[in-house]
Amino acid sequence: MHRFRIANMSCGGCAKGVTASLRQADQEAKIDIRLDTREAAVTSATDTARLEQVLRDGGWQVERIVA
Repeated sequence: MHRFRIANMSCGGCAKGVTASLRQADQEAKIDIRLDTREAAVTSATDTARLEQVLRDGGWQVERIVA
């Protein structure tokens, strides 16, 4: 599982945008968005760097959460 904190995700529309960005890397990813903590948890075979890059390309201020 990949986890990201997305500083500029604050509403349902933002959550949809984050999801759309992640879908560019993996159409089949399982994505759990938590607006209260501004986090996205992604279950995907795609590597973390690729997921982070598509988020950045989408204009999201992203930080990896290392467990």
